[in-house]
Amino acid sequence: MRRHLEARGYAVSFTDNPSEGLILARDLKPAAVITDAEMPGMDGLTLCRAVKESAGRGGLPVILISGKMTEEDDILSAYGKGADDYLIKPFSMPIMLAKVSAVLRRYSAQAEAGERIKSEGIELNPEARTVSVKGSPVKLTRKEFDLLALLLTSPGRVLSPGHLLEKVWGYDPADYNDTHTVEVHISNLRKKLGPELSARIASVTGVGYKFD
Repeated sequence: MRRHLEARGYAVSFTDNPSEGLILARDLKPAAVITDAEMPGMDGLTLCRAVKESAGRGGLPVILISGKMTEEDDILSAYGKGADDYLIKPFSMPIMLAKVSAVLRRYSAQAEAGERIKSEGIELNPEARTVSVKGSPVKLTRKEFDLLALLLTSPGRVLSPGHLLEKVWGYDPADYNDTHTVEVHISNLRKKLGPELSARIASVTGVGYKFD
């Protein structure tokens, strides 16, 4: 992975010690972190959460990889800890490079501070990246926040998984169109919003999702 990334112009710092990796993430302020999910001393999920907490509001993308933690619960847990993407071994170098490029493109985009969005008891603050439901704060991952913002600003409009992957994840649908990624995040979002509001995120079979 390091050779492939360096061959395409990326500067890569490597360590096989997760504690040192956390220090490198803090001191070097890299554009992204790629970590195995299974490591001695500190697993990748713990490292991901620690990186996210230390990165502050600007955030730092983290991609997890694993050849053993491949069940749906494993992937859901990773996203719940704030992971930006999850690669299951074995994977091809082009797929890895596409995912790295996508998270970097998304994070490097200038954040547009817009007006607060209020709808059906939800209040979303794009500048502070906070969400509250009926006055109570709801903790969302970066992708969950962006997904909710897109749905709220397109009320009644059916958004296809390909459109969501492009707008929220930064993927080119021609290169990556895994609808399961969207399904997992929609499921997480519904759980965090509660039954009343989650019901307003409607699934349109074979087409996509919309906020009613």
